[in-house]
Amino acid sequence: MLPAFLTGFFLGLSLIIAIGAQNAFLLRQGILKQHVIYIVMFCGISDCLLIILGVAGISYYLNDFINEFSKIIYGFSALWLFVYGLLRLHSAYKTKSFVNTNNPESKSLLNTISITAIFTFLNPHVYLDTMILIGSISMKFSEIDRIYFTIGACFASFIWFFTLGFGAKYLAPIIQKPSHWRILDLIIALIMFIIAINLAIDGNWL
Repeated sequence: MLPAFLTGFFLGLSLIIAIGAQNAFLLRQGILKQHVIYIVMFCGISDCLLIILGVAGISYYLNDFINEFSKIIYGFSALWLFVYGLLRLHSAYKTKSFVNTNNPESKSLLNTISITAIFTFLNPHVYLDTMILIGSISMKFSEIDRIYFTIGACFASFIWFFTLGFGAKYLAPIIQKPSHWRILDLIIALIMFIIAINLAIDGNWL
């Protein structure tokens, strides 16, 4: 139960914590204190729905396929996470890593949610991370542990979005410092490598 929850939590956190257009927009809105709770809830609920669809879809509709090709899927997932970890290591040594919060200002709640929706659903990586990667990794757990894994991944999303949105005033100057950004990237890379090794072992690749 706890290992499944923690795996889902740290995997979800590692995948979502990389600063992209969605997170940069949320960070800026947090600094400006504009519609923060609505953006946070929209991002968290959207992420959870995609995660649940991924886990449920993989589990109940593609179960036979996953079982038959589990070794290949575990190997692919391990390779994906390992490469992602390498990318984070590469990013850790970039001297110009920072968050750009100079996005156009939105003046209404509707405009703000619309922009957030675009950043969320027009990002192809969100589907790969939530519906494919998290969904595939969930198959290593039994039915009940798969639920805790899903809860852990969803919990990580809400924790991250609430932290980013309401802690933006304090996070912005920290994240914009290259030295602190390097530490964050190194932590993400380490988590990715650990999960990748465990998947490779489960798939009999190691």
